[in-house]
Amino acid sequence: MKGIIFTEFLDLVEEKFGLVMVDKIITQSNLDSEGIYTAVGTYEFSEMLQLISHLSENTDISVDDLLMVYSEHLFKALIKAHPNLVEHYKDPMNLLASIENHIHVEVQKIYPEAQLPTFELEERTDTKMVMVYKSDKALYMLGKGLMLETFKLFKVPANIGFEKLNEAGTEVRFTINKG
Repeated sequence: MKGIIFTEFLDLVEEKFGLVMVDKIITQSNLDSEGIYTAVGTYEFSEMLQLISHLSENTDISVDDLLMVYSEHLFKALIKAHPNLVEHYKDPMNLLASIENHIHVEVQKIYPEAQLPTFELEERTDTKMVMVYKSDKALYMLGKGLMLETFKLFKVPANIGFEKLNEAGTEVRFTINKG
């Protein structure tokens, strides 16, 4: 997992819960990196699981809710760092429909070792889209949050529902309704 995911997560924890909490979740975790991350480094996904799980335990906020809050923070950081990824899109549906064929291709150029989920477009109209998320990391709530942030960026209301296609959450069908 790319370091930017870790650095932005720890920035969010510091911003929302303070530096003491950052230190606490790092200390509680068994991290090969010792909690030292660079944005361009690559780290084990298990480290993120430990950090977010410990944050959840210490705050009594569910991992899913934490992922939704984190998605808002991460989206803003990614757009600030790479505005060119979205600047030529005029509609959130077009941007989401291009995740596999454009956004992820560009992300791989920037972060060649990034392990990205896949999004298969099953259905699309002007106001509705159905996509299937697939990732062994099961971070579908982060995906949902990033989709919601995409609609916020364009100031377009949306309703995003999901159905887990397996118990682990490694395959999830999202139904996105615009407006």
